[in-house]
Amino acid sequence: MGGQGGSLKLMAIDPASVDWHTARRASYQVRQTFRYEYPQPICDLSHRLIVIPPERFGDQRRLAHNVSVGLDGARLESRTDRFGNMIVDVFAPQVADVIEFVAEVSVERRAAQPNRLADGWLADGYLLQPSRLTEADDVILRAADDLVEAGEWGLPLADRINDWVYQSMTYRHGVTGVRTTAAEALALGAGVCQDYAHVMLAVCRACGLPSRYVSGHLLGQGGTHAWVEVVLPTRDGTGDAVAHAFDPTHASRGGLGYVTVAVGADYSDVAPTSGTYRSGSSGTLTASKRVTLMDLE
Repeated sequence: MGGQGGSLKLMAIDPASVDWHTARRASYQVRQTFRYEYPQPICDLSHRLIVIPPERFGDQRRLAHNVSVGLDGARLESRTDRFGNMIVDVFAPQVADVIEFVAEVSVERRAAQPNRLADGWLADGYLLQPSRLTEADDVILRAADDLVEAGEWGLPLADRINDWVYQSMTYRHGVTGVRTTAAEALALGAGVCQDYAHVMLAVCRACGLPSRYVSGHLLGQGGTHAWVEVVLPTRDGTGDAVAHAFDPTHASRGGLGYVTVAVGADYSDVAPTSGTYRSGSSGTLTASKRVTLMDLE
């Protein structure tokens, strides 16, 4: 069995009893499992997990983490990608029938601590350039023009886009997939959180608002969640910027109930689990997740 980090202990607080408007600090423990079952042995497994947040992300701090693989002979390696995300690569020469990944992480968040990006934050270009999943079509471009004309650039524009996406979409499982583009989801008028995020990213970038896809967890939701950060320059002359969270699925500005795992241009950069192997058949994935509120001030 392969593993990284230390073990975690759970003592839950009921989130329904929390007044989130007055909360100043919250800590969480997240446990995820990904179990793949195969009808026949597979070879040369190379798998990528993006399930552990970076050590620091704005007001969020990683306190502990553990990644384990229920397979003798599996090898784990950690690295950081170009977005600053923590990647865990898993390699296994052979899997007889089942492999299971278990990821545990403990994080703390503090209110009123902005997510500040250092000077040079636009150099990569992905914040403004459309990605394959966020390419704007004529409908999105017209919406962007209308939203820009409605008022002030910056946070007021981001708020308008957030509300517009919420009003334009209906939350519905099963009508989109991980390859559905923003234009396709908007044409359907339905999708899940990643579709809402892709639509908002497409509109933001068409409006000239630097923005990025965020993957993580929202307290009280069963699966992983997705939202958007709009990145705006500070006015202090440093060249730095601040990333502001927007959740178009809920028409909200985020809050302490969100745990960030990774950021990128779109979902394809931050898929929690992906990989390749050699075999004549495909596997079946069963995933589970639990987010536990541990401490609160």
